[in-house]
Amino acid sequence: MPEGLRESFGGFLPALGAAALFWAAALAVYAAFSLAIRRRAAADADSPSVSALPIVRLHAALALALAGVFLPALLAAQTAHPALAPLAGREDWIFRAWLISLIAQATFAGASFSSALLTWYADRFANLTKTKLDDNLIPQIRRVIRPVIYATGALTALGTAGVSVTPLLAGLGIGGLAVALAVQPTLANLFAGTYLAGEGDLNEGDFIEMDGGPAGFVVDVGWRATRIRDRFNNIILIPNSKLIESVVTNYQSRNAAVTVIVECGVSYESDLARVERVAKDAALSARNDLDEAVDDFEPAILFTAFGESNVDFAAVMQATDRTASFAVKHEAIKRIHAAFEREGIVINYPVRRLIGDGGEMKAGAEGGGSI
Repeated sequence: MPEGLRESFGGFLPALGAAALFWAAALAVYAAFSLAIRRRAAADADSPSVSALPIVRLHAALALALAGVFLPALLAAQTAHPALAPLAGREDWIFRAWLISLIAQATFAGASFSSALLTWYADRFANLTKTKLDDNLIPQIRRVIRPVIYATGALTALGTAGVSVTPLLAGLGIGGLAVALAVQPTLANLFAGTYLAGEGDLNEGDFIEMDGGPAGFVVDVGWRATRIRDRFNNIILIPNSKLIESVVTNYQSRNAAVTVIVECGVSYESDLARVERVAKDAALSARNDLDEAVDDFEPAILFTAFGESNVDFAAVMQATDRTASFAVKHEAIKRIHAAFEREGIVINYPVRRLIGDGGEMKAGAEGGGSI
């Protein structure tokens, strides 16, 4: 190379060579990972590497590309060429900018990896576990983990840039305390919603009833409120903090089957063994004909009390869920009533026996007698 040309471009050659080398390496790495991703997807499309390799490909190629920018800049800053005079003495600035870019890249890579890992686990394994704990916790973790990673990366980048983060953290602590006091009800609902989702005691489709409050089917357990749909098809929003502090009956959690109790009574003149047999046959008939009834539950007839007008008893059955219990109870009442009429078993109206002034006993009925 002629001496004049060497003096003009000699300072640029190392920097240009380093840039070309790293950019070529970035393209080669990107192409190699693309080939590996296609082969892996063809072999096992559900493998976690199919989700992870695209992230590795992007950030590996990006790291080499950034090296192809900042390393030549460092070399150029040490060159005495007049055209590169603005970079002279700026090595520390360039190196810090390189580190900040790597921190930013690592932050985005960590957020992407965590999201991909959680998504893969939710799609592959969450539905296979016996409990709903992971199904309920994964959305909550995904909601929190990305802001935490971004905040950590931002603070690290500020510290690398020479900004003192200690006063910033102290200010954030004081400000966070003030904000926490201001949004205390919202935070209470947030933590209560996380607790409800993590415990798995409330799931979509469960029928719940609050003590002295509304009842309905759970539509969604959100971060602020739980939505239920009542029997009038209205959506009711219940703040999570109130829900977790109340006594709540869940008619479907763990086991959706609901016990159905049909209360009735027969006259004191009835043969109770015959009453038990007829009522049980009617309950068995209802169980066998209804899809809403639990097939393997044996109906029971239990005499419960000597009432004012009847010997009281209860027919005990089981329905597949809360909604089905209404149909089972409806059909059981119809069939027991029809069976008693057919067999001549009497269900009395409330009856009072009165004694007159002369001592004569008189009989009266509230409502008109018996059937």
